[in-house]
Amino acid sequence: MEKKRKHLERSQDASHLLQTTSIFAAIGCVLLAAISWYFLEVSEPLPLLLIALALIFGLQFALLKHFPEKTLAYLLINGLGYAVIFAVSLYSGGVASPFICVFALFILGGYLIKTPIGNLYLGAAVLYIVLILFYRTGFEAVESTVPAGREPLFSGLVFLFFLFILGSTFGKRLTRNLHALYRGKEEMEQKANEKEMLLKEVHHRVKNNLQTVSSLLRMQGRAVEDPQTLSQIRSSQNRVVCMAMVHEMLYMREDLSCIEYSTYVQQLADYLVKSVKGSDTDIRLRIDIPEVELGIDTALPLGLLINEAVTNALKYGFEGRDTGEISIALEKEDEHGYVLRIGDDGIGYPENMDYKASKSLGLKLIHNLSRQLKGSVIRDLSKRGTNYIIRFEEVRQDPFHSMA
Repeated sequence: MEKKRKHLERSQDASHLLQTTSIFAAIGCVLLAAISWYFLEVSEPLPLLLIALALIFGLQFALLKHFPEKTLAYLLINGLGYAVIFAVSLYSGGVASPFICVFALFILGGYLIKTPIGNLYLGAAVLYIVLILFYRTGFEAVESTVPAGREPLFSGLVFLFFLFILGSTFGKRLTRNLHALYRGKEEMEQKANEKEMLLKEVHHRVKNNLQTVSSLLRMQGRAVEDPQTLSQIRSSQNRVVCMAMVHEMLYMREDLSCIEYSTYVQQLADYLVKSVKGSDTDIRLRIDIPEVELGIDTALPLGLLINEAVTNALKYGFEGRDTGEISIALEKEDEHGYVLRIGDDGIGYPENMDYKASKSLGLKLIHNLSRQLKGSVIRDLSKRGTNYIIRFEEVRQDPFHSMA
C-alpha cells in the first residue's frame, strides 16, 4: 500500500510539472508568433506553425489535467507536436535553427512519464534532425522565412523562450527537489544520531541495571553461611558482571554494533581471577586473541562461555593451590567461523564424564552456549588439565536465545 501511494505521488508530481511546462510553452509560442509576425516581419507559414504548436501545447495541458490516464492520446499529440517542430525548424534555418532545442522539452517530459517513452522521444528527435539535414541540403531544399537581417534576433528570442521554460518549470522543480533531498538527508542524519544516542543510553542503563543486580547478589551473599550456596550466588554474580561488561564496552564505543574482543576477554579474565582467587594469587593468564570485533549477539554468549570455563578452572581445576595457568586463544577459521581454545593446567576431570548427567551448571552452560553459537565443543585430551576446542560461527542479528 505504501509503495503504491508513493508511486501515485510521483505520477501526480510529474503530471503537474508537465502541465506547468505545457501552459508556459503555449503562452511562449503565442508571444513568439506575434513578435515574429508584427516586429520581425517573418513571413508565412512560420507564425502559423508557431500558433499551431501553441494549440498542441494547450491540448497537451488539457489532456494531462483532465485525462491523465490517456497515455495513447498523449503520445499522439506529442507526435503531432514533433511534426510541427520539424516544420518550424525547416522554415527557420534547418539544422541551424534554434527551435531544434524545443525537442528537449518533449524528451524531458517523456522521461518524467516513463523511461521507455523518454527513449522513444529521444530516438524520434534524432530522426527528425536527420530529416531536417536532408531537407536543407538534399533532395528538397526549403528556404528560411526569417528575414536575413532578423535571424540573430529571432534566434535570441527562441533561446530566451527555451531558457524561460526550462528555468520556470524544470529549474524550479530541480532546485526544490534538491532542497528537499538535502533536508531529508539532514533529517535522516539527525534521526540516526538520535537513535545512536538512545542506543547508547539503553546500553548504559542495561549496564547500570546489571550492576545493581550484581550488588544485590553480593549483599545477599553476605547473609549466606552455607559455602555451597554462597558459591552459587557468586557464580551468578560473575555471570551478571560478564554481561554488564559487554554493555559497558558498547556504551564507550563509537561503533555500537560490536566490541573489541581482546580487551573484553582480558578485563573479564582479570576480574574473574581476582573475584575467585583474590588479588594475591599466582594464577597466570595467557591470552592470545587478535584484533577482532564481534557483535553483541556473539559477544554475550561467547563471553558467558569463557566466564564458565575460567570460573570452573579457578574453582575446581586449581582447588587447594594458587598457582597455575589459564590459556585463552581465539583465531579466525573462515569468513564467519572461529576457533576458541580455552583451558587450564589443573587437575582436570574424568574423561568419561557426561555433561548431560553432570550436576555442574557451568559444564552444561559451556555446551549449551556453544550450541547457541552454532558451534561444537571438543575436549582436548592431549593436554594436562581441562582444555576445550570450540568451533563456532558469528551470530548476526539473531532473536533472543534460550540457554536451556
